[in-house]
Amino acid sequence: MLDGSILKQLVNGRAEPDATPLNYGVYYKYTLVALCHALEDCILTSGTDPLVITAFQRGKWYLEEAERYSAIADKAKQIVIMASPEAGFHEHPTSQRENVALVDLADDDPVAEEWHLIIISPSYTAMVLCQELSADDYGKIGVPEHDLERKFYGFWTFDATLVKQTVDLAVAHLGRYNPALQAQLTDHLAKLTTQTPLLHSDEPAAVNNTVAQVVQYLKDSRKDLKNNLTFSLIDDLDQNLISNELQAFLRMAQLVDLSDPINPMAASEVVALLEMMSQLLDLPAWQIQRLRLAAMLHRIAPAPDLTAITNAGPSCPLIPEVQTLRLMPHLRAVAAIIAHQGEYWDGNGYPAGLAGDAIPLESRMLALVAEFQRRVTEVRHHQATADSDLSLLGDVLATCQTEASQRWDPKLVEILGLMVMGLQQGMSLPTIPTKITLGSGLLNPDLDEHPIVSHTQSSILPH
Repeated sequence: MLDGSILKQLVNGRAEPDATPLNYGVYYKYTLVALCHALEDCILTSGTDPLVITAFQRGKWYLEEAERYSAIADKAKQIVIMASPEAGFHEHPTSQRENVALVDLADDDPVAEEWHLIIISPSYTAMVLCQELSADDYGKIGVPEHDLERKFYGFWTFDATLVKQTVDLAVAHLGRYNPALQAQLTDHLAKLTTQTPLLHSDEPAAVNNTVAQVVQYLKDSRKDLKNNLTFSLIDDLDQNLISNELQAFLRMAQLVDLSDPINPMAASEVVALLEMMSQLLDLPAWQIQRLRLAAMLHRIAPAPDLTAITNAGPSCPLIPEVQTLRLMPHLRAVAAIIAHQGEYWDGNGYPAGLAGDAIPLESRMLALVAEFQRRVTEVRHHQATADSDLSLLGDVLATCQTEASQRWDPKLVEILGLMVMGLQQGMSLPTIPTKITLGSGLLNPDLDEHPIVSHTQSSILPH
């Protein structure tokens, strides 16, 4: 990272390890164009007047986007565009808009090597913060000939806290060039945070539509790649786009955990517990991988409201967040697992009123493990005594055992009992934060080809 760059300043100013993981990745310019277009277009539908700060590296890249920025300016409170000046940079009609400010970056400014899109408003925040790889970073393969195959290092996020930190750094950097603009933006941000101290984009529902739009943009970009002989790295570009489709969902799931002060480690702990249960059940690797993804994403769908279920018979209403997952073919099986995590063993659950072995095995596993984890965390948070976790685990297990054959698969409750016994005897669970930028590495090519299993597969279960 370049000294003095906004990315480096953000990294240096963070209080690791308590801060939100940044989850760095490498992105092709082709991917970033699609991603930024999706995030920008959400401004048009967010219903607020955001502050938008961008870094385009060079004026000619801004000129390619100037027409769409005219439409964005109709909705934005203020747009600030940083770039090295080139012919036409200041002359384009969009540049003359009252709420559009251009900042000419000096040749030695490290921000001229960065690609930023920072959007902040009461109901929608998003950010892309990347820095172009140097010639040395490319190594022997050299800098690609095609512009859209250039690579950038950094991350993108919906996390309002990270966006606010970066906006402050960007505004301070702008002060080197235009102190009056810095004062104007500082005043705007002060009013924004006074009106809405906690930006609403931390709420997963607020970014669900944005995620759907991001995924659709990336899917469309993948279609455009087909039969395109212009690019030399079509397969790599395709995988980069797939990776970012999955990242969009993982980032939304991350927001759910971050916005829960009581249970911020839910996803990683449920992943660990499910992997332990999967090993006891001797499940195949592809199924464990699918369960791992389901665990990472299981909280993006709202908890079922069983009081809303009528006596009209089994049905399967559409859950918006799960439907969004189905936009990505690789995640359709994962979406089905998550959709049925509210089913009860006795058939009184949600959404389809399935009973017994008709409920997908993976859904039964996920539901039991996720609820066990949630109850342990809740009790640990609220308990007034100094009881050990060993006793706590046994107490929570007992509550699940009383619900066996009603809410839970009794065989899986027995497996959970074996897991608790192991934990009480000193077995530890790794709770490694989700590496969001693993992206397509989390997706096996045949992950969605296997049918959802209903029966329980295990040689250690009683018959």
